[in-house]
Amino acid sequence: MALWEDFKKFSFKGNVIDLAVGVIIGAAFGKIVSALVADIVMPVVGLVMPAGDWRNAGMVLRPGATPKDDLILKWGDFLGTIVDFLVVSIALFFIVSRLVKGLEKRLEGDKPADTRECPSCCETVPVKAKRCKFCTSELPSATAQAA
Repeated sequence: MALWEDFKKFSFKGNVIDLAVGVIIGAAFGKIVSALVADIVMPVVGLVMPAGDWRNAGMVLRPGATPKDDLILKWGDFLGTIVDFLVVSIALFFIVSRLVKGLEKRLEGDKPADTRECPSCCETVPVKAKRCKFCTSELPSATAQAA
């Protein structure tokens, strides 16, 4: 029975639930980005490339007795996978790096400051401090400094 209790504690920790939600959202987002790449970006790339169906491009290295026995180097599929990766990477960069960081900054902006600057030595000290820990000068009260 102790094993079951340990498993329940592990399974329902906040970090495990957060990770599970993150994986599910990541999978859903991956489908969206894959659809964007396959349905919008790759047709445009196909128009730019000399051959329209370039993902199926390849080279027969060793012809066999039948087409099933051929050894084919599928360089078109490999290049398509690289383009897919680059587009997904760029999309993730803009979404994660730009949007999420911007939202975090907005949310952090609403919090009151928990540190302030010492007027004598310009070091950062807690708001509640009455004396600077660096230069030991007395600090004005936080309400007097805010006004």
